[in-house]
Amino acid sequence: MASKEATVYIVDCGMTMGETSHGRAQTNLDWALEYVWDRITATIATGRKTAMAGVVGLRTDGTSNFLESESEYANITVFQDIGQVFMAQVRRLRGELVVSSTDAGDAMSALIIAIQMIVNTCKKLKYERKIVLITDARGSMQADDLEAVVEKLKEDATQLVVLGVDFDDPEYGFKEEDKPTSKAENEAILKQLCQDCGGTFGTLAQAVDELSVPRVKSVRPTPSYKGSLTLGNPQEFDTALSIDVERYPKTMTAPAQSASRFVVRSDLAPSEVMQATQTLDGEAAPNGYSEGLSAVKNALSYQVDDENAPGGKRDIDRDELAKGYEYGRTAVHISESDRNVTTYETVPSFDIIGFVDKSQYERWMDMTRAALTIAQRGNDKAIMALSSFIHALYELESYAVARLVKKENNEPRIVLVAPCIEPDLECLYDVELPFTEDLRSYKFPPLDRIITVSGKELKVHRNLPNEDLQAAMSDYVDSMDLATFGTNDEGEPTEYMPMDETFSPMLHRIQQVIKHRAVFPESEPPPPADVLVRYSHSPAELVQQSKSALSRVVKAADVKKVPPKARGRRFGRGKEAPKPLSDLDVGALLAKDMKRKRRRIDPDNAIPEFKQLIDAQDTEEALDVVHDACKQFKDIICDWIKHSVGNSGYGRAIEGIRVMRENMAEIDEAGFFNEVLRDIKAKLLGGELGDGRSEMWYMVRVNKLGLLQDQDATNGVSAEEAKAFLTAK
Repeated sequence: MASKEATVYIVDCGMTMGETSHGRAQTNLDWALEYVWDRITATIATGRKTAMAGVVGLRTDGTSNFLESESEYANITVFQDIGQVFMAQVRRLRGELVVSSTDAGDAMSALIIAIQMIVNTCKKLKYERKIVLITDARGSMQADDLEAVVEKLKEDATQLVVLGVDFDDPEYGFKEEDKPTSKAENEAILKQLCQDCGGTFGTLAQAVDELSVPRVKSVRPTPSYKGSLTLGNPQEFDTALSIDVERYPKTMTAPAQSASRFVVRSDLAPSEVMQATQTLDGEAAPNGYSEGLSAVKNALSYQVDDENAPGGKRDIDRDELAKGYEYGRTAVHISESDRNVTTYETVPSFDIIGFVDKSQYERWMDMTRAALTIAQRGNDKAIMALSSFIHALYELESYAVARLVKKENNEPRIVLVAPCIEPDLECLYDVELPFTEDLRSYKFPPLDRIITVSGKELKVHRNLPNEDLQAAMSDYVDSMDLATFGTNDEGEPTEYMPMDETFSPMLHRIQQVIKHRAVFPESEPPPPADVLVRYSHSPAELVQQSKSALSRVVKAADVKKVPPKARGRRFGRGKEAPKPLSDLDVGALLAKDMKRKRRRIDPDNAIPEFKQLIDAQDTEEALDVVHDACKQFKDIICDWIKHSVGNSGYGRAIEGIRVMRENMAEIDEAGFFNEVLRDIKAKLLGGELGDGRSEMWYMVRVNKLGLLQDQDATNGVSAEEAKAFLTAK
């Protein structure tokens, strides 16, 4: 069960927070709110009712708190009482946390109010209590009650975090020059307060910079097995081994945030509908969504063929259905009363069935993520027994093979058990092993030799690397080594990309965008954090360093540049047709008289003759011949569709449209092809080519044979227009 949390954020809204300092483009308050919004949205994302937060404004124009009758607590406003925070409050706070027109307001008084808010909410219950004070320390500050504040913070175990705008921090490497005397004095008071109560004191710059570094979520583990680890049968033999153990997941996949579907409620007025679609407010909505929104619910209906029912289908209840198991092409029915024969009855167990030498195990046999097994907590006998077993495996350099059943009637799993001995931990790691049907054996030809049809082995061949190429490639790989490319704090070489500093770009980028859009729905999300894209490309310095080694590889491999494929051609300056090795132009022999400007295309050989006719035109004057050929080909395609028996002729028509599209794109005649395709669509959907021919247009959409776009050829259409043409009916 997750622990209860209560956090109060004290945000300084004084007039001085409206200034911009040290070359920043945003005000000090907006800069400070980056941290506040990140922490609050992270709390909202958990969805836990026990994760509560409150917001107090310091040096505000107004006064609103439970001690407002006393002058010491003036210009302090409680914007949000401690409680579960929703998006409605966040968007309201955006309009309230603004720069004020006053410098009056005591930070210590605001701290006392925050302490009292936590006391009123948490009472004597077990909570993780925290107060975060964000200020530039340029207002008045009364330090008379400092000892009482420290004592109360210690008594309630409340953690205090003070983040200052441009506070000095030697460890982070920041020091503000020409600092006002009053700010330096207040900064010293706050630093001493944190030291006395065991809190955290730092500069806001460090806190904001660390926001881009993803936080690793700590999850309370749930045991997947609690029982005995056995060797032999303890029920029959006294010499059998039985140890009480607990098994937990070692690693888990962190899934990305999933989207939810919702609909606007139909019982709202038009103005309410517009508001509901623009804001996700209303935390009190009973269905978990915002006011005006409802979750999408799935409804299943089952139908069977019935000639007497309307439409030939009849709805039936789920209770009338029976389960069938596919056996070949036959459905085999097994009644509920006989379902027990399909259940493999097992009992929870963790039995060692053998041992294997460490050197004989191949890592590619791992089937699942790892889990760890420890002795039962508080059981000294089990701890000692398991420790002895772990040390025995470690000293003999062996692994154990065990049969694992997590729960009753679960399928048995075969796992490999490996020992782990660390200064503060002794445990067993296990991964699932494959059964026979899980293994797939594939044979590939060897990489270091070529075997001819006659069985002869060749060590030297044009497809095999020679010694120069192997040496050059080895040097290139060594020059790109990341193992020692990085440097540590002492300047010594270290690993460039340690595992604990690599994060999933997809997972954390989605979280970053959701957080930003939740607070600022009208603005575009910021670019991905540098820590997420740092390892997406090779280091520039390392690439430059390995250029000489790469050039040797290129020279040794005799790499030649492949000319880019021509995007299109116009008459008289296009690409030449490939010349056959025999110098025999088969196309010219098969073609009819290509010198005639007007030639009829034979419907029985339409596609080859159309391609021959287009390829034979090499002058601008032949453009009318191309247009005439396209018109003939269009009529032939329409005739194929019109006289198609069912969909038997659709495949030939699709191929014809594809050939025409490719050839028109090649000679930059996108406009004429688009006219032809529009005409085909109009006739097809208008019924001129016969009734029930809409499936043909579906095939056009599936094969993506839409209008030619600007990126395909000159005079094409935009991507939006091409998409609309395919989807419109």
